[in-house]
Amino acid sequence: MAAPQLIHISGSPRLPNGKLLTDAGQEALEAWQRIVDGTGGQGLADVAGDFSVALAMPDGRIVFAIDRFAVRTLCYRVSAGKIELAPRADELAGSAQPIDPQAIFDYLYFHAIPSPRTIYQNVLRLPPGHFGVFDNGRLSIQPYWKPTFTEGQGAFFDTLRDEFRGLLHNATARHLDGCKAGCFLSGGTDSSTVAGMIGEVTGKPAATYSIGFEAEGYDEMEFARLVARHFKTEHHEYYVTPDDLVRSIPEVARSYDQPFGNSSALPAYYCARMAKEDGITRILAGDGGDELFGGNTRYAKHRIFDLYQCAPGFIRKGLIEPIVGMPGAAGISLLRKAASYTEQANTPMPDRLEMYNLIKRLGIERVFTKPFLEQVDLQSPLNQQREVWASPETGSATNRHLAFDWRYTLAESDLPKVLGTTRLAGIDVGFPMLDSELLAFSMRLPVDYKLKGTKLRWFFKEALRGFLPDEVLTKKKQGFGLPFGVWATRHEPLRKL
Repeated sequence: MAAPQLIHISGSPRLPNGKLLTDAGQEALEAWQRIVDGTGGQGLADVAGDFSVALAMPDGRIVFAIDRFAVRTLCYRVSAGKIELAPRADELAGSAQPIDPQAIFDYLYFHAIPSPRTIYQNVLRLPPGHFGVFDNGRLSIQPYWKPTFTEGQGAFFDTLRDEFRGLLHNATARHLDGCKAGCFLSGGTDSSTVAGMIGEVTGKPAATYSIGFEAEGYDEMEFARLVARHFKTEHHEYYVTPDDLVRSIPEVARSYDQPFGNSSALPAYYCARMAKEDGITRILAGDGGDELFGGNTRYAKHRIFDLYQCAPGFIRKGLIEPIVGMPGAAGISLLRKAASYTEQANTPMPDRLEMYNLIKRLGIERVFTKPFLEQVDLQSPLNQQREVWASPETGSATNRHLAFDWRYTLAESDLPKVLGTTRLAGIDVGFPMLDSELLAFSMRLPVDYKLKGTKLRWFFKEALRGFLPDEVLTKKKQGFGLPFGVWATRHEPLRKL
């Protein structure tokens, strides 16, 4: 039987037995063929690691796929009965490719352009966890994986804790893989965990890189220093200034293949550049821990909204809502807040997430011209969000929210932020928190271990108590938040830019 030909491969795809599928050798190609043809493409769900791959099959089909979080990307364009593939949209666009008005609308809605669209008409991006088949001029795109949660009580805490720590250790080891590695260190739970695990795996202090800001309420350097002392890391710091932003914004913006609005890309770039100058070849990031284990404050916020629906209908409809809706209630602070709560609680997910979307609050007709609006589907972003929200197999609103964030927070925003800036700095990056075995573990972890009442990432923190400093376990989440708004009001060159 003839083997397929390898058109493209990127990342570190591996089989469940640990064998890597990164080369064009006969054994690897035959393995890809079994994965694709033996299961109609669904066998791709058994491929671990981050990857993008494209294969020319013996029967003439072109098959291409990317990993669950789109750490590796593939864009495609079909023209004149042929398909073109590339990791970046601008590699397929050419000089005359028109801009897609819907993508502009989506960008202002999301601050990113979610797949499958790109900024260019007729150039599309494969969504995370999807594969494509191009056969005789016809293209089909479908998912090979969707989140499936098991929500039983599971094992005892001590058993889960020991398994979890082992998985963290193994995931970190896989991402080090003999490289001269360092890690981002914000002083938060995830980056601190990665820093500690690097030391545990290598037996040597990790090289850690932190960014600070001379702006009240934004600088977390004290926590980064605390963690560096705790794990005895080789710690490096840089304080970003408004002048740095003026110099770097054009460079960072040009490095992306389409508009991208995550301002944390700028501090991430300075961190990566600092590591590159030190001779680090791979920097590890903590992205994903919040989304896998329930660490974002919005999860607790929306659980409180969901509790409202548990109240008897006669109390909600016959007492609370008539009171907050009576004339003059908006002028009373407590009733105004209660009215906002009931409005949000009565709005289903994921629509509730967009109630304070900036372009909606400003008024779409004030942001866009009428001729522009005639070219776009105003409901397209929300319709896509509803589809993603409905996709996971779970009975838990919290787990559904986590999976929703895997798509929109991770794959479409935070990961491109880190990937783009590290690429610009000339350094490789790894995401041990997104390891396939850790992902599988998170999906079978009891939901109340992730969010216990309104306590965020309860299991994660308790499992690492004694490993992480107590101050990190109790601190408020922040990360590399950039004081852009504060600086823009005070720094004239930044305001002009």
